[in-house]
Amino acid sequence: MDYLESEWSEKVKNGFIAELDRSLDQIKKHPKSCPESVEMKGLHRCVVTKQNSLFYRIRENEIEIITFFDNRQDPTSLKL
Repeated sequence: MDYLESEWSEKVKNGFIAELDRSLDQIKKHPKSCPESVEMKGLHRCVVTKQNSLFYRIRENEIEIITFFDNRQDPTSLKL
């Protein structure tokens, strides 16, 4: 959150948080609605905005958020 506060405008930050909340609600209601990774079984990718995705796993009674990723980066740089 410190990064958002220092680097993003209030409008951009609030828009991202709204999209993140919407994405988390979707995942909570429909955990399997986002595609599963071909390379890493059990890992799902949710596109929050065109610039940002989050990766998560479905556990027995919980959703485990693994990482956020800037979609503008080289996908091979993603370390999980």
